[in-house]
Amino acid sequence: MPAPDTILADIDTLRAALAAEQSARREAEARASGAEAMVAHLKLLIARLKHDKYGASSERGRKLLDQLELELGELVAAASEDAAKVEAAAGKDGSTRRPDSPPRGQPVRAPLPAHLPRERIVLPAPTACPCCNGKLSKLGEDITETLEAEPISWKVIQTVRERFSCRACEAITQPPAPFHPIARGRAGPKLLAMILEAKFGQHQPLNRQSDAYALQGIELSVSTLADWVGTCTANLAPLMALIDAHVLAAARLHGDDTTVPVLARGKTITGRLWTYVRDDRPFGGPAPPAAMFRYSRDRTAEHPNRHLVGYAGILQADAYAGYNALYETGRKPGPISEAACWAHGRRKLFKLAEVDRAPLAAEAVRRIDAIFDAERLINGQPAEHRFAIRQARIAPLVSELGTWMREQRGRMSRHAEVGKAMDYNLTRWDAFTRFLGDGRICLTNNAAERALRGIALGRKSWLFAGSDRGGDRAAAMYSLIITAKLNGVDPRAWLADVLARIADHPASRLDELLPWNWKQARDAAVAKAA
Repeated sequence: MPAPDTILADIDTLRAALAAEQSARREAEARASGAEAMVAHLKLLIARLKHDKYGASSERGRKLLDQLELELGELVAAASEDAAKVEAAAGKDGSTRRPDSPPRGQPVRAPLPAHLPRERIVLPAPTACPCCNGKLSKLGEDITETLEAEPISWKVIQTVRERFSCRACEAITQPPAPFHPIARGRAGPKLLAMILEAKFGQHQPLNRQSDAYALQGIELSVSTLADWVGTCTANLAPLMALIDAHVLAAARLHGDDTTVPVLARGKTITGRLWTYVRDDRPFGGPAPPAAMFRYSRDRTAEHPNRHLVGYAGILQADAYAGYNALYETGRKPGPISEAACWAHGRRKLFKLAEVDRAPLAAEAVRRIDAIFDAERLINGQPAEHRFAIRQARIAPLVSELGTWMREQRGRMSRHAEVGKAMDYNLTRWDAFTRFLGDGRICLTNNAAERALRGIALGRKSWLFAGSDRGGDRAAAMYSLIITAKLNGVDPRAWLADVLARIADHPASRLDELLPWNWKQARDAAVAKAA
């Protein structure tokens, strides 16, 4: 029998171990609580940034959103790890928890989407009572749902056309051959849509797609994929023309461009991809949004003049000198009204305020941000309401900013960096203040920048196929894919349906295949079926 002193020592050891475990558990729970608070805070910030869909954002807005989402992911992963450790510690204490219940401190998950198919897996039930071996009677069931994904499944569709011979006249009858999106091709519309969306929507070059398909046992060479892409681009050209016409019919356009790498004779040159976006949603316009893309080998003024040769509305863009000819009084069919982008006007001032800590730049940014805040309240409102609010509340802020900038600029050297940043606004003051007299004009050119954002992020992943034709082809496909996304349409599903139908679709009803009309018809069909 152990000595009393030994028993007391063991008890003290156990008590110390229990106290240490309880202290560690409390610390873990405290860390988890702090992490939960930070997660909630980050989610709120991200929601606010995403909610400001049409409003003005800071120069770091998109980068800040990406950084916050990355931080949120890391924090949630760490919090989940800590929660798992806490639950493990709780299990050692003898507490129990249902395996399908959420961890402590975690909200109950929202139900999984109802439109997804359900696969029932019924676990084997005992045939008799484990206590007395008596007969069991079912009381009900508990269902635990798990979201799962299936890998890409490949299949070969065999379309059989039976031939019949007439016994009376010996004539042979056979159904006509089915339509293929590519003449004499063996690719179905869903496969073609997947390739197109991956290349132009997800920025996956054809060589990477070919390698990925090969790992799944499907040998599709790059040349074969490229042939399919070129043919699909030609088949979809009528829809691109309709989108271009819809964009150019807008009263106001957003315009911008970005660089793109182009292979030419063994070297890489820098081409340009231009976009012109119609988006009337900020002023409550009924017209659906759309984007028109164009490619050029350089950035000379002839390109925007050619792109907008018949346009005579409002162009919201940066201060690129190549647009100047569009604003001339004698231009035919009429001068385009210039609307400047306040985000560009704020950019240099913001940099000077943040990096160089220039007090005057910080004050300018503060005043501009007050205009942004007032403007944000009327996003999505009708043009007449926006005009009235701007005249009553925003015009005084703009007037005070202009007066203050001119006074401060007069006291500076012409070489002062803050003064040069102010000159960007002051020398274009009419273009910057044009939004005050027209409720259709936005404060910024963010719509065009959003349309180009995916290209800017993905251009390091691809190169054009050695010629300017590749740039034109990419611009055409971006028009389709970005327009689909602007209308909340899955580009892959839309392209698959269009490729399956466009060849024998009546030309007079081709507008039915445009993304917004296609979505409306699909939603109506789903509602009718329900």
